[in-house]
Amino acid sequence: MRKNKMLTIFAVLVFGFLILPLIIIAVTAFGKGSAITFPIESFSFKWFLNVFAIKSFRISFLTSLEIALLATVIALLVGIPAAYALARSGLKGKGLIKSVFLSPTIVPGIVIGFVLYQFLVLSFRVPVFLGLLAGHFMVTLPYVIRVVGSSLEQFDFSAEEAAWSLGCGKIPAFFRVVLPNITSGISAAFMLAFINSFNNIPVSMFLSGPGVSTFPATLMNYIEYNYDPTVSAVSVLLMAVTVLMMVIVDKTLGIAALAK
Repeated sequence: MRKNKMLTIFAVLVFGFLILPLIIIAVTAFGKGSAITFPIESFSFKWFLNVFAIKSFRISFLTSLEIALLATVIALLVGIPAAYALARSGLKGKGLIKSVFLSPTIVPGIVIGFVLYQFLVLSFRVPVFLGLLAGHFMVTLPYVIRVVGSSLEQFDFSAEEAAWSLGCGKIPAFFRVVLPNITSGISAAFMLAFINSFNNIPVSMFLSGPGVSTFPATLMNYIEYNYDPTVSAVSVLLMAVTVLMMVIVDKTLGIAALAK
């Protein structure tokens, strides 16, 4: 009993350590004063309105949504077939190939951003938007490979082979047998990829350019010259988008489960 009580206290302390800063930031976003203070003296939506009043925030928010959605969809289109090929392949070097796919999760983001800036921007003069999209694709692909790959490892491929033996082509069998059984993995991969793309800073800071910047990168630039509760309001919006995406994916998983 005493051991369980100590573990409970420890868990509460860890949870408090993780959640308390988020609560403080959220509260300071609703303060009326011009400085970030906790506790706040009076309640106001002033700084949230200020976020949408600043043109660079409005534009960068839409840019982040567009980049995150496009990068995630492309990562799924590339990553699902790649994960399937790795799962079905009997190659001896399969582990090495998988490690290459997952390498962006090991290499620091700032290194990825710098390398892509040198390669895409300085060497090939790639437009800023396409450079950002390429960078975010590199960031999101490993999550698709890892999560979808885990789902495929638990899938019994004998069902697919049975479909083949009954005359179903390999491509139709993939869509009719394999995909419906890994929808939860695909949904989870979409969530992780989108969230990591939308909230990414290191790659975005290097690849952003005049008129094209992501929401987190714009926030970092804003902090250089201003430090008011607008920063807290933007942070709350970033958290809100993340939570909203998690809710949408959770609902999607629920619908998929009912469909089965």
